[in-house]
Amino acid sequence: MQANPWASEWVLENLEQVAQCSREQAGTSRRTVSNAGQQVRCFITELMHDLGLVVHTDAAGNMIGRCEPAGSQAALPAVMTGSQLDAIPVAGNYDGIVGVLCSLAAVKTLRERGAGKHPLEVVVFAGEAPGHCNLANLGSKAMAGLVSEQAWKRSKEQADPAEAAALAPDFAQIRSAARPKNSIKAFLALHTEQGRILEQGRVNIGIVENIAAPTRLKMTVNGLAGPAGGILLAERQDALVSAAMIVLAVRNIAAEHDYQGTVATVTTLKTYPGTPALIPAVVEMWVEINGTKHESIIAILQAIKDEVSMIADDHDTPVAIEVISSEKPFMLDQTIVSTLESVCQGLKLSSLRLDDRIGYDVVNMAHLAPAGLILIPGGETAGNGSRRAAQAAIGAGVDVLTAMLQQLAK
Repeated sequence: MQANPWASEWVLENLEQVAQCSREQAGTSRRTVSNAGQQVRCFITELMHDLGLVVHTDAAGNMIGRCEPAGSQAALPAVMTGSQLDAIPVAGNYDGIVGVLCSLAAVKTLRERGAGKHPLEVVVFAGEAPGHCNLANLGSKAMAGLVSEQAWKRSKEQADPAEAAALAPDFAQIRSAARPKNSIKAFLALHTEQGRILEQGRVNIGIVENIAAPTRLKMTVNGLAGPAGGILLAERQDALVSAAMIVLAVRNIAAEHDYQGTVATVTTLKTYPGTPALIPAVVEMWVEINGTKHESIIAILQAIKDEVSMIADDHDTPVAIEVISSEKPFMLDQTIVSTLESVCQGLKLSSLRLDDRIGYDVVNMAHLAPAGLILIPGGETAGNGSRRAAQAAIGAGVDVLTAMLQQLAK
């Protein structure tokens, strides 16, 4: 029996409204700087105001709705929950946004109960998707004080005009978005599981213990352009041929470490000059290595570098490798993990401890305060399952999030 039967229906109704302005032919897309992204931000701002939250946007573009429950003390650190609105192209209808709406539903319930001494905050992080200004999780990194000036400058230089304009005009402004550690008591997020462990096991709630961390590389393969029909194969310096070999090498190296759960993927290829009749002179490639075991990530990174060096030498196509970001896997607060298990038991919901491969903004927020991540089955909530199944999954998530926030706000 759902503790707040209205909540899941409220979340679903608002999800459907959000989907209307985000839908593309092959799925959903909500970049922060896009028209769809701005429409959804306005929609969520109105919802926050309707719930009686005081709303402001910080220097990094994070939108925060604050609630002072009856009996709260403003000087106490806030209990924060939330997620992002932006979704990568062809994402599911519920990508990111379901966590924001579940957070709002939970805070709505607690506000009506008037329980708790600690203020509650719902945050909508800016720029969670990796493509935003070439800097993933921009909003939460800024809030946690983790954005380096070098990364910010590189993002400004590489971003398209719309994204560059969305970034703060100077680094001092980004730095001003950092929150003091004593301003947040705890952070909780809710997301849909990207895999199918919960769905296949018929488990209500996933409780994340460890979060995988991505290492992202940019490779530039340099060859020599020439007419595709006029240069013999033995005389070519074909950047795309070398790039293709690198794609296979990345896949094969990752397969050797599959037993440790670490993966590696070539996510993007761009060829220059990109003309049908010319041999490619330059190929830009993006590679992501992801896992929960840091030693395995480092081993794969080194193996990729070694293999790329051999390919470059064999085919006379020098390759420049730039490490864009490299983060360590993270263990979430074990007290919060255990408390979430107890909450699930009290609500008679099944739960399972999981490792998560995405991480979202939780890893960054864990530098500020104890953090927890709740997962609900992805199949039911990605727009693929029935409305009834989605309602049950969302309802369970809201109930757990509400109960956990109530405990933390006491």
